[in-house]
Amino acid sequence: MPGLADLRHLPSVDRMMNLPSIAPLIERHGRVVVTDELRGVLVDIREAVKAGAEVPDEAGVLASLISRLGYLEKSNLRPLFNLTGTVLHTNLGRALLAEEAIAAAIDAMRDAAALEFDLDTGRRGERDSHLRELLCELTGAEDATIVNNNAAAVLISLNAIGAGRQAIVSRGELIEIGGAFRMPDIMERAGVELVEVGTTNRTHARDYIKAVGPETALILKVHTSNYRIEGFTAEVEGAELARIARDLGLALLNDLGSGTLVDLSRYGLAKEPTVREAIVEGADLVTFSGDKLLGGPQAGFIVGRKHLIAEINRNPLKRALRVDKIRIAALAATLKLYRDPDRLGERLPTLRMLSRKQPEIRAQAERLLPQVTSLLQRQGYGVEICPCSSQIGSGALPVDTVPSAGLRITAASGSALEALASLFRSLPRPILGRLQDGAMVLDLRCLTDENSFIASLSEGTGHALA
Repeated sequence: MPGLADLRHLPSVDRMMNLPSIAPLIERHGRVVVTDELRGVLVDIREAVKAGAEVPDEAGVLASLISRLGYLEKSNLRPLFNLTGTVLHTNLGRALLAEEAIAAAIDAMRDAAALEFDLDTGRRGERDSHLRELLCELTGAEDATIVNNNAAAVLISLNAIGAGRQAIVSRGELIEIGGAFRMPDIMERAGVELVEVGTTNRTHARDYIKAVGPETALILKVHTSNYRIEGFTAEVEGAELARIARDLGLALLNDLGSGTLVDLSRYGLAKEPTVREAIVEGADLVTFSGDKLLGGPQAGFIVGRKHLIAEINRNPLKRALRVDKIRIAALAATLKLYRDPDRLGERLPTLRMLSRKQPEIRAQAERLLPQVTSLLQRQGYGVEICPCSSQIGSGALPVDTVPSAGLRITAASGSALEALASLFRSLPRPILGRLQDGAMVLDLRCLTDENSFIASLSEGTGHALA
């Protein structure tokens, strides 16, 4: 077979590993990894030669090895430009942390910390103590605890106060959250029997009262943060549910889902129920997320009555669902920002991005248009400024959008747009937009670093585009 005789000219593993040019690769990746990947490169070359390819020289083998090691080193969990128009994008990590939270997390990673050690007494402490006072101050609750996400908060709350008994829920609140996690499934795993009341669109106080029996442990109210039922509807508000639960000797658990500690209307957004409002209404327990509207890292908060929080903390699940020192440090720093509401919109990235006004974003689009046009026009793409609508994301305010502006990229064919999207995803710092109505739309609401964006785009247009 032509070319097979030339395989004897292919450098050996030992020869390649002793080249001076290999030393930096060994220093970076380790001898074992480089050796294994080199063997893989040589296997691929032999197969290619059998198919008719020429045998490369040492420089060619080295280039293939460097490329293979670079691919091995590249991580999908790397910074990217979120220009999708969804601010709290679940698939992209939800909330961006404030600089104060990032610094606190780095400090916790770098050194030992008094996570469960009381520096005042010299005795063992509790990790919740770093957040309890802050949470009680900001929500008005008697006590507070924390687990790794809100689904876990609901799970452990149900299990602690209702295992082996029943929980009453309106049919209109039996939500399904991302990843096909359904409230009935969470309740089943918590060991609580679901009792549905009312209908999908209308539930009344009498429905709850009629459903109460000797096995009823609690009433569960679920904020439908990821959808909204409109039209001929009725629901029982939190204050009335709290009165019903209190009169019947039951607990009321209010799951706020995305949760917020401030009135969002002051930032030009639709109002969402706050945690403090739920506590004032009389909820015995309130659960909510840390990485959505609150603007911190992933966590699930549980605030409410002291005796119920104590029951949750005694539950064996608490250890399985606890959070580490890094997230606790970042959460504490995030919560402290809420003590200064006048500057919160500037210091918390989530609120800062959500509250950006459309004229400001359009002005950014006007600055970027000439550069983006210059880079893409020669590849056959058209670019224009367009109005668009941003979503909050992560199930928050699902039918409300925020006016925004962006860049609309068009092409001669859908395949060309797909090729552009694929290229943008392959960049060292990927660019993610959305394909909509025969174009790629780059919503600029979340773009904070214009220079880095142009640099990434320049690198992308240095490649051939289909």
